[in-house]
Amino acid sequence: MSARTKLVVGLGNPGRSYEGTRHNIGFEVADAVRVRLGCSSRKRGKFLARLSDVEIWTRPVSQDVWLAKPLTFMNRSGVAVNALVKSLELAPTELLVVVDDADLPLGQLRLRSSGGSGGHNGLRSIIDALGSEEFPRLRVGIGRTRPVGDDITDHVLGKFAPSERDAAQQASERAAEAVECCVKEGLTTAMNRFNRRKGDTD
Repeated sequence: MSARTKLVVGLGNPGRSYEGTRHNIGFEVADAVRVRLGCSSRKRGKFLARLSDVEIWTRPVSQDVWLAKPLTFMNRSGVAVNALVKSLELAPTELLVVVDDADLPLGQLRLRSSGGSGGHNGLRSIIDALGSEEFPRLRVGIGRTRPVGDDITDHVLGKFAPSERDAAQQASERAAEAVECCVKEGLTTAMNRFNRRKGDTD
């Protein structure tokens, strides 16, 4: 049986100028998860993250689940995540990182138990800090406007177009549902339920 998710980290860049950008969809998912699970906000500055927690009943016992939004910038996400993992005495398998993915169509979700960074600077920072790729991650598709290999900095740091906002909001809410499933039912169940392409039916 796989380890239960005990720490959920949504990645993004702090500051108002980054709100609503594609790169910050991890923050938006974290906010949606906090509402879904009823997490209580806590300020834990020493962790360089906005931290919340909630007690969830999962058979056979209840467990504490922590939700974090790093206050480091994306490229230094590993600094905050490593400090949290060590302080909470968690294994990497008990971590779930939520990130944007330009290689997935807008709104598509992909859960994985491990893997490389895929060119994502936030994931690369966490892998380097933990010294391991063996942690679950939920990628949320933001789409891309340029061919693979081209610089997409402007794209990921840009805000969603008005025509994209509804799809982005739906993606955040469905991703939050996937996180809740990971917490309550485990990663394998969540992967089977949410790793579907847009348009797939039951």
